[in-house]
Amino acid sequence: MRRTVICLLSLLVLIFATYGNGADAPPAQAAADKQPAGQAKTPDWHMNATIIEACSCPMFCQCYFDTKPAAHSDKDPHAGHAGHAAAAGAEHYCKFNNAFQVNKGHYGEVKLDGAKFWVGGDLGDDFSQGKMNWAVLTFDPSVKPEQREGIKTALTHLYPVEWKSFTVAEDKPMEWKAMKDGAKARLDGGKAAEVVLKKNEGMNDEPIVIKNMRYWGAPRNDGFVLMQNEVEALREVPADQKPFEFKRTNGFMITFDIKSDDVKEEAKKKM
Repeated sequence: MRRTVICLLSLLVLIFATYGNGADAPPAQAAADKQPAGQAKTPDWHMNATIIEACSCPMFCQCYFDTKPAAHSDKDPHAGHAGHAAAAGAEHYCKFNNAFQVNKGHYGEVKLDGAKFWVGGDLGDDFSQGKMNWAVLTFDPSVKPEQREGIKTALTHLYPVEWKSFTVAEDKPMEWKAMKDGAKARLDGGKAAEVVLKKNEGMNDEPIVIKNMRYWGAPRNDGFVLMQNEVEALREVPADQKPFEFKRTNGFMITFDIKSDDVKEEAKKKM
């Protein structure tokens, strides 16, 4: 997301770490950057992971360049494009699925290598104040309890925003596969969620990559590898939300890198 939006996003530090399965996250004002008295210090941590990601926006997601997601209208199938954003009945949203696989990482002495997890939801219609609509986190059953604490900690800094609702779903088996010509990720065999990406053709056989653009709170990434989705769907959602499915909308893969030292450096700059 562009730098001006990133600067506005803040205060999610304890949402993942504090709330367990199925619990709604509180307003981010309840989170605190200070370590509570008597609580053990958070270990040093590091996460390098690759995401198979897709959303409801047209290719390429305008959320990385603006404070509003694309507009959508049942009456105008082209309403998501900038020139049609004022179409009658158009609604702004960015409904997303992010399927993660950790390449390497640690949380103190606990290795995070190979852990798989899924984050899906809706960013809402305006995130200029760093406030997003809802999201749900799902772990693959193979992820150990001690690994989950490290993942939650990293995610609070990767996505430093305030959610109206954040829940952790029951574990579901997760398929994650990156190929030369695309990528596939499925949650519970596709019954819960699914993302299928197909490589966009460039001038040669190499992938099309957007470089030098920040991915949320991560200070490093290998570039956005563009791959339009064949389908992106979140079929099992919290009770107060609606399932969604989109085809031939935005998709990409990205490898990001973030660690606790980065967070400390950012904190020093703000002092």
